Amino acid sequence: FDMTDMGRMRYFLGVEVLQRSDGIYISQRKYALKILKRFGMEGCNSVHNPVVPGFKLFRDESGVKVDETYFRQIVGSLMYLTMTRPDLMFIVSLISRYMGKPTELHLQAVKRALRYLSGTTNFGIFYKKEGDESLIGYADSDYAGDLEDRKSISGYVFMLGSGAVAWSSKK
Repeated sequence: FDMTDMGRMRYFLGVEVLQRSDGIYISQRKYALKILKRFGMEGCNSVHNPVVPGFKLFRDESGVKVDETYFRQIVGSLMYLTMTRPDLMFIVSLISRYMGKPTELHLQAVKRALRYLSGTTNFGIFYKKEGDESLIGYADSDYAGDLEDRKSISGYVFMLGSGAVAWSSKK
């Protein structure tokens, strides 16, 4: 087979790759901007955190129903973004539980996540070329934090040197 050297990788499956002399930076900035435009949130006021501290979502049977397809499209878009954005894992895990019968309350939580995204489109992961190469894991969980079934929510992140290589947040 003939092969062609196309130079350094810059873009792969929606992930932007910036190779520098001091390391590699991966992000999905273009995709994040595309999400904001698609859902009418470009230029919105950004917030500093994706979820209000202490805020609990719950199944809202009496709430105003919202378009399930629209809600699922936003959540699915955010799920794809977590490939380079571990900071979004918790909120995406939280809002994805309500894709069956979303209400206005759930849509507000999703829109807050988009407002957070609007202020953090440049976020990504940087893997330093030099430095500590230890694999370090961090984990945390709450105790019976889900108001409906009293199940705990746990999360972890594994760091190799300066960059995250695996992460999760789930009930």
